[in-house]
Amino acid sequence: MDLKRALSVTLQLTLAVVVIALVAGQLLGQPILLSFVETGSMEPTLEPGDGFVAVPAELSGEIQQGDVIVFHAEEIQGGGLTTHRVVEVTEQGYITRGDANPFTDQDGDEPVVRDAQVVATALQFGGSVVVIPHLGTAVMGLQAGLETVQRQLAAALGTRALLGPQGIAYVLFALSVLAYAADYLLFGSAGKKRLRERTRNTGTSARTLLLVLALVLVITATAAMIVPAGTEQFTIVSAEFESENPTVIERGTASELPYLVPNAGLVPVHVYLEPASEGVAVEPEYTYVGSRVETTATLTLSAPEETGAYRRFVTERRYLAVLPAPVIDTLYRIHPWLPLVVINAVLAGGIYGVGRLLLGTGRIRDRNRKPRGRRYRRILRSLYE
Repeated sequence: MDLKRALSVTLQLTLAVVVIALVAGQLLGQPILLSFVETGSMEPTLEPGDGFVAVPAELSGEIQQGDVIVFHAEEIQGGGLTTHRVVEVTEQGYITRGDANPFTDQDGDEPVVRDAQVVATALQFGGSVVVIPHLGTAVMGLQAGLETVQRQLAAALGTRALLGPQGIAYVLFALSVLAYAADYLLFGSAGKKRLRERTRNTGTSARTLLLVLALVLVITATAAMIVPAGTEQFTIVSAEFESENPTVIERGTASELPYLVPNAGLVPVHVYLEPASEGVAVEPEYTYVGSRVETTATLTLSAPEETGAYRRFVTERRYLAVLPAPVIDTLYRIHPWLPLVVINAVLAGGIYGVGRLLLGTGRIRDRNRKPRGRRYRRILRSLYE
């Protein structure tokens, strides 16, 4: 492969990864590499539709004043992911404000932001956020189109399984597998020849197609591990009296609360439960949940001596049981994200290897006579329209 062709393939794959990461991040409710803002609360730093590099909270280090964070808000615009700047760090948590807002979020109804609510930090150099103009605008349009296709397929097939964040991954994965399988079964070795002929005409190799298929599988697996997990909040009341309500606790004492851990999927999962704030204990902290069953853990919520309402957080992490439990546990002890990365690598490598055996890799020959510069300008123009 010559240098120009290598750069062309790299650009195509990079563009695909960027778009898929943004769409997947929106569907999963968890920024993946990149994110964007939809409102003007962060102007002039981030205009509506601008994108930015989202560094996961567990990798970004200690949050400081001036950092722009992505967090799960409770009250802002009805709750959900919000991107605002930290204007003060207190013992209770972070005081936040949109750059365009005259008052802090906590001057309104939003409680102080706790570490358990922060999911990412915007990448900054020299105190300035790295901005990707208009990237979010294009992705929101693409996301709307994907959701329309999901709804139409779900209505036609009479199933809700194709809706939601996992649904889009299922649809893409199923279509890709069916296309490759049909081509191979119908034409056998001739299918490989047909595939190579198509890739010569389109300028895309079978290797690239297999990489895209592996990427779709990774998104599916990531959705299965991230969507049902996350951080859950419990609001307790430290009271002067005993109560039958497990979240109304006599001050200075503790109450036990059942925590349901279901698995609606076909693949068993390893589940870790972590106290994410003071006043929380969980037993057991690890459990194995089989296919389409559920188990129950016990939370112990402690009330401080001072009366009032308090928030308690528990973080749940899930990993598909495609690796032995001791391997998962060893990786988890090193870093909670490491099992997810290794699992995705194993799945992607497996689908790529099987696809290569069945379909071959083809040869990359670019027969497209259109100047590459014109094609790239068209791609960039579509992002800004």
